Amino acid sequence: MATESNARLVELTGERLSELLGLLGESDSVELKVTLPDTEHRSAVDALRLDPLEAQIRQVYFFDTPDLRLQQAGVAVRARRIQGRGGDTVVKLRPVVPHELPEDLRRSGSMNVEVDAMPGSYVCSASLKGKVANDQVIQAVRGERPLRKLFSKEQRSFFAAHAPEGLALDELRILGPVFVLKVVHRPEALGRRLVGEVWLLPDGSRILELSTKCLPSEAFQAAVEARAYLEGQGLEVAQDSHTKTKTALELFAGRLRDEAVTTPS
Repeated sequence: MATESNARLVELTGERLSELLGLLGESDSVELKVTLPDTEHRSAVDALRLDPLEAQIRQVYFFDTPDLRLQQAGVAVRARRIQGRGGDTVVKLRPVVPHELPEDLRRSGSMNVEVDAMPGSYVCSASLKGKVANDQVIQAVRGERPLRKLFSKEQRSFFAAHAPEGLALDELRILGPVFVLKVVHRPEALGRRLVGEVWLLPDGSRILELSTKCLPSEAFQAAVEARAYLEGQGLEVAQDSHTKTKTALELFAGRLRDEAVTTPS
């Protein structure tokens, strides 16, 4: 099984470089991500000309247990409601080695194998995606629809193959929602699409992530160009691999555990 690296994408040597090259050769896409510290949010919005009035609103729900058994098993289950279009769902497994996935699953049109590269880490994931109506997500969250009904038969099978034994989709708890503002920008100086996402968490904190996607064959060049562009804008990039998903899961799971302690049995 692949592991997360603790080296920068553009500074890898030896064994880590060989591992990454192998993953890139078997992946469908690469997403380069950086998280900006709180002190950089205002300057990033100004420097990158991210217009909040152009942002698409998203509502993200994660599903796990209060002790995050899925996360510990490398599985993530998510549903999103998206402004102006239908929602979507995903069952994700990471880390993965692409050639170890079943052949029929690897060839599925719903499967995407992607390398996520961040300052300080990279990881390869397999995401099985599905479409869902926004109102169906709300129905499931309200308990009016079984959670499993949000996911396709293929997704349910993928979940069963990798989730902790005996844990069913309908037993998962709701972790969310997280309100997300997504802005797409194409800086002329960068020459590729740059996506800004602001995650607004219920404790009042915010996470600002910038990302760009590229083909695996473009990964190293894109990483150098993106890093040079952001540093050219005077932005400080956080080298913390504590991802936005992990941050959100731990926050909501902690609240569930607190409620269990304070609620009389």
